[in-house]
Amino acid sequence: MKQASWQGVVALVLAAAAFVSLPLFSTPAPQPPSDGVTAIILVLIAAATLISFLPQSPASRAAVLFIGAHGGAWMLLSSLRGNEGLAAKPFFLLIAACWLLAWRTVSEIVEIRAKSRSNDTALRLLVPAIFGAWILILWETATRGAGIPFVLLPPPSAIGARIVGSLPTLGDDVRQTIFKAVFAGYIMGCASGFIVAILADRIAFLRRGLLPIGNMVSALPMIGVAPIMVMWFGFDWQSKAAVVVIMTFFPMLVNTVAGLTASGPMERDLMQTYASSYWQTLLKLRLPAAMPFIFNALKINSTLALIGAIVAEFFGTPIVGMGFRISTEIGRMNVDMVWAEIAVAALAGSVFYGAIALAERAVTFWHPSIRGG
Repeated sequence: MKQASWQGVVALVLAAAAFVSLPLFSTPAPQPPSDGVTAIILVLIAAATLISFLPQSPASRAAVLFIGAHGGAWMLLSSLRGNEGLAAKPFFLLIAACWLLAWRTVSEIVEIRAKSRSNDTALRLLVPAIFGAWILILWETATRGAGIPFVLLPPPSAIGARIVGSLPTLGDDVRQTIFKAVFAGYIMGCASGFIVAILADRIAFLRRGLLPIGNMVSALPMIGVAPIMVMWFGFDWQSKAAVVVIMTFFPMLVNTVAGLTASGPMERDLMQTYASSYWQTLLKLRLPAAMPFIFNALKINSTLALIGAIVAEFFGTPIVGMGFRISTEIGRMNVDMVWAEIAVAALAGSVFYGAIALAERAVTFWHPSIRGG
């Protein structure tokens, strides 16, 4: 049996087992799906599985599997409305069958890319999009289907509804935490770390003294530094930016110093034969060679900055900010609002990281890791 087809066989077996052990929900369910809806779900999953075994192109097979997997999952989750916590074994068997069809869909997409040697952006993004969608589907199934208490883990649908209903509040929190504290601290921390790294490369005394201190400061618990910064710089965004500066300064320093030694001895000797000065060698050889290290620090700092600003807001802030909202809403047991803030922070951090990664590809296009990608 081909690696790409065993998921379909197992999905068909699960659908048959679900059919034998119907209904989908424990009785008496308040709003059970009609027999017609249940039949449509079963037929959709089974038909998509059987059609996928017919001779056809990988693209058409992937389309059939995609419709069967996600159409079946959408209908199953729709039937949960009013029946939370009452899903029976057939419901979970059908969700597992849809998941296997989605798995096989991803296998077909990977095969399409491998055969066509395509770098199409849509195909490249489709696989992580399907994977992310199924994390949410399985999360929704576990919370609403199995009846997990809302205060322990709200379903993604409730978190999404909270995000839509709290856009003004979330916008104010993002403006306070990200556009003020994170961006200011990130720019100051990375810029100062880069400048000091250049000085440390030029002055051996600084290099020998700062790098051990950098390792020590990197081990400092930010949960202890944050209240000190609040006492020094006040409750507004400046104290959070100071925490971000501390968290981002030394990763940039250490990575830049290491990157400045990345150029080979032959290249440095060649620059000396041209009678290049220190600054000419730095600008034309050593800094370009250090760019992968510098961008590595920028990517690391993009996540550290967001974490540092949010944690710092736990210790004093105006009545706005992502950390402030998380700490207050969890005390009120508004868990969906806490998860909404977490989701927005994760999205902002991903966009920030992705923008830096795109800039890295544009600047370091010559590097073997980029050419190979």
